[in-house]
Amino acid sequence: MAEKPGFIMCVCTGKCPGFAQMDIWDFINQVRVELPVEYGFIHPQLCEEDGDRFLSDYLKAGRPVVIGACSPNMQVKMFKQAFADAGLDVKKDLVAIDIRDMTTEKAVETVSAALDGMEGKKDE
Repeated sequence: MAEKPGFIMCVCTGKCPGFAQMDIWDFINQVRVELPVEYGFIHPQLCEEDGDRFLSDYLKAGRPVVIGACSPNMQVKMFKQAFADAGLDVKKDLVAIDIRDMTTEKAVETVSAALDGMEGKKDE
């Protein structure tokens, strides 16, 4: 992978019961230190207006992005405009993964697999 992707975790206000099994701080630290990402960080709610503004600004750099949050289908619906505004195609340029209802370890494995999948697509 020539350019490492960024990883954004959306925690749905931090109160979503879907993240109860996970230590979000251990998770994000493992992702950013152990996996091939440029950086990893947590946003409290990407689907709110400030999340839209943040994502629009972030996408201007054109960096590949993996978002770990709710259902991938919902992410595509919610982030479509931000990607379009940045000249990107949300269905092609977003790697959306659902990490709810996972332990910390399972979520890290899921992100790792998504990153491996991105590497495989670049090699094709």
